[in-house]
Amino acid sequence: MKKFNCWEFMKCGRQPGGDKLNGRDVCPAAKDNPCNGLNDGEYGGRICWAIAGTFCKGEIQGTIASKIADCVFCEFYKKVKSEEDEKLVMYDEIIDRIYS
Repeated sequence: MKKFNCWEFMKCGRQPGGDKLNGRDVCPAAKDNPCNGLNDGEYGGRICWAIAGTFCKGEIQGTIASKIADCVFCEFYKKVKSEEDEKLVMYDEIIDRIYS
């Protein structure tokens, strides 16, 4: 079974080459970053809830702390959580990758 990245599941079009960029930036979850591979995703595509400044719901989201309350109700977050089960990476792995 294919594991989707957030931009594929949400169909936001904000990935590199996406159809909804229209001169706007690529979403931080879809850019090369230390989250590549976490939860079996490409870049931050399966840990978007832990990446500040994503473009969820067509709007720039803020800090991790400010957006996580919304993310836990997101259908994509719930999907990744159920697919990864006990292997789900939330935040600790990101901190280790960024600061090591």
